[in-house]
Amino acid sequence: MATTNRLWRGTAALVTTFLLLTAGCTDDREDGDDGDEASVEDRLAAARATLDDAESIDFSLVTDELPSGVRGLLSAVGTGIPAPAFEGDVTVSVGTSIDAEVIALDDVVYADSAFLPGGFTEVDPALLGAPNPADMFDTETGVSNLLTSTVDPEAGEESRDGEDILTTISGMLPGDLVAALIPTADETGEFAVTYRLADDELRDAQISGPFYGDAGDVTYDLGVDPSDEPVDITAP
Repeated sequence: MATTNRLWRGTAALVTTFLLLTAGCTDDREDGDDGDEASVEDRLAAARATLDDAESIDFSLVTDELPSGVRGLLSAVGTGIPAPAFEGDVTVSVGTSIDAEVIALDDVVYADSAFLPGGFTEVDPALLGAPNPADMFDTETGVSNLLTSTVDPEAGEESRDGEDILTTISGMLPGDLVAALIPTADETGEFAVTYRLADDELRDAQISGPFYGDAGDVTYDLGVDPSDEPVDITAP
């Protein structure tokens, strides 16, 4: 009888130990899941900090085409600083494509184009359905703000770009935040976004949604390359 009791106690102890270990493993998996979600948000926050702390950013925002009859931005390629300010080349569509060299300082935009004789002229980009490119570099409401305002971000596949391993993070952006950068965007709409990060630095992004109201969804490809080198952008 004593032997039977010892065996029973030993078996009970093993079962108890097994249950505790199993519960521990379950908790670890759940904690790991929470950690994965947190790490996605942390990486987006770190990528924002990198952009906000940069002295200058090489920048591009390009779409392959716009819906028929739409006035809007085809491309903006240049350099921005957190003044905010931008200097580069912009192409807009107004029935035909117009290329211009643009300098934007806060709320003032200057353009030099064959359609604007006399050199740099102050213009209102809204008349062309285009954004003020300087707005992209505002550290409170610019491109960097989109990173930490992304709804339900999820990590996806990894890819290689030379020696860099890029992580894909996808989510949704509220329309009002997108409209703060591209005013023609539907403030009540939702925009799908996919970022690619190298470590904790944004490499590029693709944003799709109703940028021009009911004209249909448009996709913009965004590229950024932050630098510690300061750039001086002044009025022409």
